[in-house]
Amino acid sequence: MSCTSCSTGSDNTTPGIPKGCNNNGSCGTGGGCNKLNVFDWLGNMRLPEGQEPCDVVEIRFKNSRKEFYRNVNNLTLNVGDIVATESSPGHDIGVVSITGELVRLQLKKKAMDYDSTDIKKIYRKAKQQDIDKWREAQKLEVDTMFKARTLALKLGLQMKISDVEFQGDKSKAVFYYTADGRVDFRELIKVLADEFKVRIEMKQIGARQEAARLGAIGSCGRELCCSTWLNDFRTVSTSAARYQQLSLNPLKLAGQCGKLKCCLNYELDSYLDALKEFPEIDNRRLATEKGFAFHQKTDIFKRVIWWSYTSEPDVFIPLTIARTKEIFKLNAENIKPADLLEAKLYKEIAEAKLPDYENVVGQDSLTRFDTKKKPQHKSKNHNNNRKPNPKPASANATPGEERTVKPQQESNPNPPQHKKPVHNHPPRPNNAGNEQAKPQHKKPVHNHPPKPSNGNNEQPKPQHKKPVHNHKPKPKNDNPPQA
Repeated sequence: MSCTSCSTGSDNTTPGIPKGCNNNGSCGTGGGCNKLNVFDWLGNMRLPEGQEPCDVVEIRFKNSRKEFYRNVNNLTLNVGDIVATESSPGHDIGVVSITGELVRLQLKKKAMDYDSTDIKKIYRKAKQQDIDKWREAQKLEVDTMFKARTLALKLGLQMKISDVEFQGDKSKAVFYYTADGRVDFRELIKVLADEFKVRIEMKQIGARQEAARLGAIGSCGRELCCSTWLNDFRTVSTSAARYQQLSLNPLKLAGQCGKLKCCLNYELDSYLDALKEFPEIDNRRLATEKGFAFHQKTDIFKRVIWWSYTSEPDVFIPLTIARTKEIFKLNAENIKPADLLEAKLYKEIAEAKLPDYENVVGQDSLTRFDTKKKPQHKSKNHNNNRKPNPKPASANATPGEERTVKPQQESNPNPPQHKKPVHNHPPRPNNAGNEQAKPQHKKPVHNHPPKPSNGNNEQPKPQHKKPVHNHKPKPKNDNPPQA
């Protein structure tokens, strides 16, 4: 089955598809979008002969509230079934979360007696009328919470109502609140009872329990541990952050509840075991003939302690645990070693080469566009160094007239990257035979082979040339162009 948020979260009326997260009925959390889901790892194991199955079932209600109930009617219950349970007064509606022998282990973990008379009973599997009434009660919770907050402010009570939970038969409402001190809410209960016409119960919770009930996304990007699987809250101190060499920044160490994060205790035991072999450093210094050295940092799992000379605070010198203890022992005997590192360690550090991670798979350098290329300055007299063009003159040239063949420019080992395209238009005829060619615009020279003429005596138009090119004047053409 889908969870309550999937069924009532939106107005989607498509049959067969949950409404809340629109996951097409395949929740990735196991029993739906529920909190504190449990994997029954004893479900596929048979009981020993002669042992009776466990008749206690764990039932989950709103958010992270779970309680144990006894299956007195021997109902066939599976995880996810909705049942009606005993309550005071009336009955409540919940969802089965654990069945079988795993419940025995949960009872031992919470120090509860299996044969205790305090364990309430399961009445029956919920009918459709029970489920409809339960859904109606859930829809009233948000509006009830906002109205209760308004009434508490009018009465001037220093409390924060964080959640409201209606009983399945709509006969009782439990108000969860947080407060720094004691709050006299007797007048508030009278006002709430007159307003909502139900039995009112006030329950004070802590900041961690509030975060567990409401749920949120932590700084790690995942749901809070207290709202998904963590059900026992242990004391977290700032010493846990010190042992793990974390920055004592309250903004980074605090969770959604405003307290220190519970995850600071997860790896604390590993750090404490690793720190047993390290010497007590505190503010101690190492005395050598080169000078005094002070502690910079410690890499616990690499078992390396970094030191720096007072004269060279920017130079970090790694020392092993054994070498650090050896220098401490020598200093206790008023002996100063020549240097922090041993001679063989100096040799190992000098011979050690850092791995080259650049251009591992043949890709270009990431900084290839950062370096600007220097402009290439060509010699002004580069016309003298040109080689003649080996291509012969065109056969269409006028007999007796020598066609000027332009020398090719000497090949440049670093040619320019971008070149402007050259458009070879037919040459214009000279209007006056005695006029000399006008100076052309000074542009980069493009060495293209000369175009053959159309059979006329006109000369081809000179190409664009670079500035300061010593060209010889063209010979005068006394014959006008032929028609």
